[in-house]
Order: sequence, then structure tokens, then C-alpha cells
Amino acid sequence: MSAKILIVDDETAIVDILAYNLRKAGYETIEAYDGQKGLNLALSENPDLVLLDIMMPYLDGYEVCKRLRKVSQVPVIMLTAKAEESDKVLSFELGADDYITKPFGVREMLARVMANLRRSHTPQAATQGASSRLIFGELSIDLDMYEVKRGGEIIDLTRREFELVKFLATQNNHVFTREALLEKVWGYEYFGDVRTVDVTIRRLRTKLEFTPDTPTYILTKRGVGYHFTQEFGDGLT
Repeated sequence: MSAKILIVDDETAIVDILAYNLRKAGYETIEAYDGQKGLNLALSENPDLVLLDIMMPYLDGYEVCKRLRKVSQVPVIMLTAKAEESDKVLSFELGADDYITKPFGVREMLARVMANLRRSHTPQAATQGASSRLIFGELSIDLDMYEVKRGGEIIDLTRREFELVKFLATQNNHVFTREALLEKVWGYEYFGDVRTVDVTIRRLRTKLEFTPDTPTYILTKRGVGYHFTQEFGDGLT
């Protein structure tokens, strides 16, 4: 059965282009032209993925994403002309999985849709004989429960933030370029906007670190990329 994609955008031309190309690629689409209708369809039609504009009548994309995240973990890709880093930060804070800036290429859009669908439908591999929990000092990462704790307190992470810290932590002391992280964590090849990685790393540091400006977990390798660097604690289980 083909995946169902909900397109929410108040620009008819954009919706038509997206719907045409998604259907051509084999997806089913449903459309909404304002935020309130989009939210209603997201809740009633149970789509497999949502393409969500930000600036819309009645409810903007931020509010739609915020309300949707209270009841659903459906992948959400923000589609917008707002290219400021602060807009990306807010989108990720509210639980968006991805962010594409207009104008965008059809190939890029389809690749990101495919990658987010693949990740949302891929079951997590069982940890046969391996630890399901990583402990680095006060930081505990439960791979089965998708839960991170610092000093015993649960840290509220989005799904993408968890996937990124999980990937880096399980590759402890291995440096990855931004392009490699886009491929490994986001699931698509490099399309030119590595700032998505930088923004998510910055958000993670504010949540994981006591002093985000001098991080101890996720470090920057100048001119290369990022790596996780901590010794395993005695409580590894």
C-alpha cells in the first residue's frame, strides 16, 4: 500500500506541484490550504507524513506542529520560505523532523520524503546480547526506550535529536562530517544545507550539557565535523 502524504500549504501552485510529483512517484496525497484544516486532516486521515508550510491562515505551521506532536509522532517536514536559523531552531523544538527551504528541487523533496518515511517505518534492530543502555558519567541513553537521562532526570528530546545522539554515542570518539551525519541520521544524501546538522547539534547541547558553550559530550572537530567523546561509566548495562 502506498504511503499517504498530507500537504498543507496556502499556495495553490505549490500544493499542485507537490501533489503531482508525489503521485507520480507512487504516493497518495491529501491537501489542505490552511493550518486548521491541515490539523483536522492530520488527526482524522492518519497520514504517513506531513509536508507543512509555516505562514498560513488560521493556524500557522508552528502551531499545527505543536498540537500534532501532543498526539502523534507522524514525520513532519516543514516547507517554507523562512530561511533564518531561528526558524529552523523553533521548528525542531516543536518536533519537526526535517526542514526544506523554498524554492526547492523536486528531487530533493522526494528524497527527503522517502528518507523520513523509511526511518519512521523501519523497526529498531534488537540488541542481541548487547547493552540496551549506554552510560557516560551522568548521562544515560536507553536505546530500547528512546530515552535519555542526565543525573536521573529525563531529558525531553525530539525523535531526530535522539537519533542523532544515539548514533554519535554508539560511534564514540568517531568523527563524522556534517554530510555523513545527514546521510546516516537524516537518511538522505547531501543537498547543500548542512546547517540542519549544526542547528540540531546546538539544540542537543542546550539539553545535554550543563554548560552548552563548553560541551563535554558532543564536540566539534574544527574543519571536519562532530564526534561524541566520553568514557563509558561503570553502570553500563
